[in-house]
Amino acid sequence: MWLDVQARLTYDFAEPCETLLLIEAARGADQAVHAERLSLSPEGTVARLDDSLSGERRAVIQAQGRMEIAYEATVEVTARDHTLKGAAASPIRELPGEALRYLRPSRYCPSDRFERFVAREFGDLAGGDKVEAILDWICAHVDYEAGVSNASTTAEDTFADRAGVCRDFAHLAISLCRAADIPARAVSAYAWKLEPADLHAVVEVFVGGRWRLADATRKAPVEGLVRIASGADAADIAFMTIFGRAELVSQSFAVRETPGRG
Repeated sequence: MWLDVQARLTYDFAEPCETLLLIEAARGADQAVHAERLSLSPEGTVARLDDSLSGERRAVIQAQGRMEIAYEATVEVTARDHTLKGAAASPIRELPGEALRYLRPSRYCPSDRFERFVAREFGDLAGGDKVEAILDWICAHVDYEAGVSNASTTAEDTFADRAGVCRDFAHLAISLCRAADIPARAVSAYAWKLEPADLHAVVEVFVGGRWRLADATRKAPVEGLVRIASGADAADIAFMTIFGRAELVSQSFAVRETPGRG
């Protein structure tokens, strides 16, 4: 599947400051970036801090005044099997080293607070079947509702409020999976067919011997996700980290399929 993705951000920066951007499509075995362009208006200095291991693309810009940031790319996403049903859980001793950190609680995912609930609710299941049951439970018990949560909302808050947006759904799914000793991490992505278009927070779990994507909101098909970054929770995958002060003027995102290629 070929997808054209686009991001347009306009911010007013109160004073000159550095800003970390995480809006560019990652390089990886399951997606290829065939063309891309990151532009600033007015033009500014861009420093690259890309991660060669994860394939994540990171840009640090020097921002001041009103600045418009635009990114567009054409990405080929290869076919990926993310089936959870029947995917076996891995013993801890057989996990890849990079998966171990995703078993532990993190800032927005206090998984240790959910261990009793997970044991009681999903104790008779294992591996991908348990993950699927967790996602089913979240869809049945949590409403997708903007304005209920904020930047400090944790999975515990979402569990109590039973409402939130994509990052809240992802945090709760990650917490419940980690409480079940299943590595889980947050992924930011451009999402085909997501309405309204926005950057989307989804989940990736390690079952069946590899990482598999899942959308806890079930609002976007995983085959149409263009990966940007992954991490323990939203703190690691924020699309913009401003080392200073700024005010949002406008932002928009777009994803569309580009037929007839490949």
